[in-house]
Parts: sequence; C-alpha cells; structure tokens
Amino acid sequence: MPVSAQIPSSASLTIGVPSRLYFKPTKDRPLAGVRIGVKDIYALAGVKQSNGNRAWYGLYPPAERTATAMQNLIDAGAIIVGLQKPSQFANGETPTADWVDYHAPFNPRGDGYQDTASSSAGAGASVASYEWLDTAVGSDTGGSIRGPAGVQGLFGNRPSHGLVSLDSVMPLSPRLDTAGLSVRDPYLWDVANAALYGDNYTSFGDNKPKYPRKLYVLDFPKTNSLAAQIQRKFATSLASFLNTTVTVLELDEEWQTSGPAEVNGASITQLLNLTYTAMITKDQTRLLRGPFFSDYTAAHNGRLPFVDPVVQARWSWGDAQPESLVTEAIANKTLFMNWFNEKILPPDPDPLTCSSAILLHTDSTGYLSARNRYLSPPALPFGFSNSEISVFTEAPNSVFPVGQVASFSSITNHTEYLPVTVDVMATKGCDGLITKLAQDLVVAGVMTIPKVGSGLDGGEILL
Repeated sequence: MPVSAQIPSSASLTIGVPSRLYFKPTKDRPLAGVRIGVKDIYALAGVKQSNGNRAWYGLYPPAERTATAMQNLIDAGAIIVGLQKPSQFANGETPTADWVDYHAPFNPRGDGYQDTASSSAGAGASVASYEWLDTAVGSDTGGSIRGPAGVQGLFGNRPSHGLVSLDSVMPLSPRLDTAGLSVRDPYLWDVANAALYGDNYTSFGDNKPKYPRKLYVLDFPKTNSLAAQIQRKFATSLASFLNTTVTVLELDEEWQTSGPAEVNGASITQLLNLTYTAMITKDQTRLLRGPFFSDYTAAHNGRLPFVDPVVQARWSWGDAQPESLVTEAIANKTLFMNWFNEKILPPDPDPLTCSSAILLHTDSTGYLSARNRYLSPPALPFGFSNSEISVFTEAPNSVFPVGQVASFSSITNHTEYLPVTVDVMATKGCDGLITKLAQDLVVAGVMTIPKVGSGLDGGEILL
C-alpha cells in the first residue's frame, strides 16, 4: 500500500526529501545528500519562479536553464529541496504590511512573530526552523543574507563581489549583487562555499592559518545591555584567541585624515548618501521592470502588473533621477572602495594570513521587531551604515551568532530569547579565512553551533 508523503499543515505544503542514507560525500561530490533551499530569484530548469511577485509567476514559463551558481551546487551533489520566499524583487520589506503578494515567512526565534528580515527571508527562516534542511542559498545586495542570518542567529555570508556568475539570477544591481549561504554548521559552510564559488574560493581545510594580529571593532555599543556585553565579550575572546588586543576603529576620523582629496572634505555619509539607492533603482528599472512591464502589457491588453508598495516607491524615485546620478554613484563607490581596501583592510602578502586585519561591527542585538504592527509608508534606503561597507568595498562580510538575550513578549506574555550576532569582515578575496575562523572559534568554545528552534539552544517553535 502506498505511503503518503503528505503531512497535515494549516499554511503550507509538505515536502518529501530523499534519505541521506542513499548518499556518501566524495571528493568529486562533496555535497552528496546535502539538502539546500534556493531563494526564488535563481533559475532552476523546468521550474517556474516568482521573484516574490504573483504577476511574474503567472506570466513566464518554467526556466529553460539552471543558474550557474545553482548548477555548481548540483554538480557537487546537493539536493535542491525547492524555492524559498524572497521579499519582492529582492527589495527590503517589513512584514506584514509590505508583503502584499505573498505572506512573509515566520521567524522561528523567540515568540515566533518577529521579523525575518529580508530579502532572503525564506532562507533564514527555514535554516533556523528545520533540522532536515542543511543550508539555503540567498543573495545579498545591501544586507539580504546578513539581515535574516542576524535576526535568526545563523552563520551567513556576503562574499567578496564577483566570486560566482549570477547569470539567470534576478538582478537588483549587478554591481552590488552577490550569492551566499545561510547555514548552522561552519564546516558545511566551508564545503558549500568551495562548491559554489569554485576556484575563486580558497578553503583552508585542515591547514592552519596565520590569523591577522590586528583586530578592529567598529561602533561597538558602550551600554551595559546584555546584548552589548555579549558582543564585547566576543570581541575580547576573539582578541585573546588571536593573541592580540582590540583596536577601536574610528572610521570617520580615519576618512577625514587620509581620505581621497577628490571628496573635498565630504564625510562618508555625505559621499555615499544616494549611492546605494541610485544604483538599485536605476539598474532594476532598466534590467527588470522594463522588459517585465512590456511583456505583461502585451499579454494583458495594455494593463500593468501589481508591485508591492516598497518596490513601487523605489522605482518611482529612480524614475525622477537623472542618469548622471548612476555615474556619480559608481564614482563615489569606487573612491570609497579604493581608500578602504588600501588604508583599512589591505591584503597581507602571506597567503596563510591573507588579510591585514579582522574587522568586527555589530549586527543583531536581540531587539523586538514584531510583525503584528502597522507601519509608516515605505521609506527609501538613503544614507550609509556599517553594513554597507562590504557592499561598496566588495570585501567579504559574514554573520557570526554569538549569543542570545531574554526579551519579554507581549504576544506570549512570557520571556523569550532572541539572537545576538556580530559581523566579521576581512580583505576582499579572504572569504575562506572567515569560514575557518568560525570553525576554530567553535572548537575553542568561543561560539557554539546554533540549533533549530525558538532559541539558539533549541526549543519548541511556537505557532
């Protein structure tokens, strides 16, 4: 008698996956049997994609080819479980109000009603929820992997820009777009990175790196909150592990002292205030909206498709800007990138060291961001933040889960626990150094591997 793979569920389909007993990793197929979720912006041959938009899903047929990034993982033996929800067209959205076409995934941490962050929302939520799912592929343009990894307490990486082709992947801004992973296990992280990025990624494997002796911290909190204490303790423990001391990096002061003459005294924020917004809006309206709207109107007697409010607000702003703004944005990005990569995080000539320093800045602090709130109208992503340093410099930036803090939930009327994370940066091209550091810090007891569940140490996921 056939056995059904269907399990009753109130809100989603169930998925059958092959047993790991059928697979054994080999040198040629190191990911054999590893189950991977895929952000619904990557093409998979024979599969329809939505990019988070219902009209797109209904308009276009299944993909004819698989994106190179995904094929790299498949060739390494990975089991593709399915496509996962992104915020629409990979723009940053906040549940619940911003997510109109599709309901946002649920963050399993804490009371189960916190923001997943975006745009790789499904990736972060799933890896924090399902022990049977090993990792998930997302994309990071302005924080779309790091944000979900942060609030769900996972390892997650924005790699050095350009490590893998993004053909057959929906663009936000190709000059900034990257492919990366959300993962619980730092050892699997390294193997999957090597498969995804190929020869562009240097895995340290069993080799012992000569870690940099300079450790920067940028804008670490000085308060006595538990989250701040956890983050400072991590920095101190890392310094001890590296046999060095913590150096506070005053980025704005360094810029004013040694920044390029061409900026004429402008601060970093003044220089880069419009850079990200200009690039993502002008690039996406040209590369995606133009052909999408043309195809949709041709198929529907001149009608336009629906897009979410955040997307519409960003595209409308971009429409009102001159094309020269993109040229200026690229020039400003290049100025900052060249300065930062020369003055702050230059490479080290020893390949076992790779980066002249490790740089830390804070990520998630265990703050409450419930999804049952009414929001203000969508705002544009102007300004500059530490999370954008890697965006503009093309250097790798990864999230490390370093602890959790107690927060009282008005939903459950109980104390729940939310993740605390730190971002770790190294010189462009030194991605493998960060992954190896994560492994070594787990072995040294500085960090622990996060579990699935309501807390980093496990626990029932509340529904």
